[in-house]
Amino acid sequence: MNSTIPRDPFNDAFIKNFISVALGLIINYINGTFVLVFLKNDIFHRDPRYILYIHLVINDMIMLSVSVGLQVATYIVRFFNVSVCCVMLFFANTVTKNTPLNLACMAIERYIAICKPLHHSQICTAQRTYILICFIWTMSTAPALSDILIMTSAQPVTIFSTNILCHTSYLYNSWQHAVKDTVVNVLYLSFVWTMLIVTYIRVLLAANAAVSDQTSAKKSRNTILLHGFQLLLCMLSYVTPLLSSTLENLYPQSRTTIIFILFLLSNVLPRLLSPLIYGVRDKQFAQRIRLYFCCK
Repeated sequence: MNSTIPRDPFNDAFIKNFISVALGLIINYINGTFVLVFLKNDIFHRDPRYILYIHLVINDMIMLSVSVGLQVATYIVRFFNVSVCCVMLFFANTVTKNTPLNLACMAIERYIAICKPLHHSQICTAQRTYILICFIWTMSTAPALSDILIMTSAQPVTIFSTNILCHTSYLYNSWQHAVKDTVVNVLYLSFVWTMLIVTYIRVLLAANAAVSDQTSAKKSRNTILLHGFQLLLCMLSYVTPLLSSTLENLYPQSRTTIIFILFLLSNVLPRLLSPLIYGVRDKQFAQRIRLYFCCK
């Protein structure tokens, strides 16, 4: 199987890795600036909306660093020890699952703020938000950990001393993994899409019925719409294997280029949306960012 994996010429490999690393550094620099602004301003530390947002940004930074680092390392090292690969894929799969769950929680928070404003301060507290973040990580860690458990039950222990191309399709390729992935993805995405659609409809109805604070309701409605668009981009990672195999069958001579383009579209570019949704649209955050750069 390994011998059938094509290798790019040096120039092509260098250009692809340079683009990935450059985009990763730029996006992480932007996201890192937002994290610093959040840490330097106590006003954000008490607001569940900003706590969930900055958690999404940090999660995106981890995901981008792991995915780009793994891509570059694969070009350099080629094959990894299975134990090392399991650890890297564990983090990559966990942070990937974190994103849709975090988006659903942010939509629910906006729904409570607009539709139940009198109860918002009691329901959405900073302490409960941090507990919710721990719950998100627990729910995201479980599928990633189950991949390793399924592999250890189906493979001999000696597999951990072997080397392999570090990719999910090569390491977790049993029928049990396929069933688990299908069930988990359906459950996770059904929950997230249900939350986004229900909260959007409720906020839309509240915006139409409200006689005051129309601006806030409209802004929350647009934010949830952007979350939906962001989720659509995140879902590219779920359809990438099917899309990749289809395009590779049509254009077999461009296999590595197809994989690289899909990697950028599904793993790199969506990470740029998080700062744009809040950093540009949120006046309070945008003002703090301007002050940060002015006083730097």
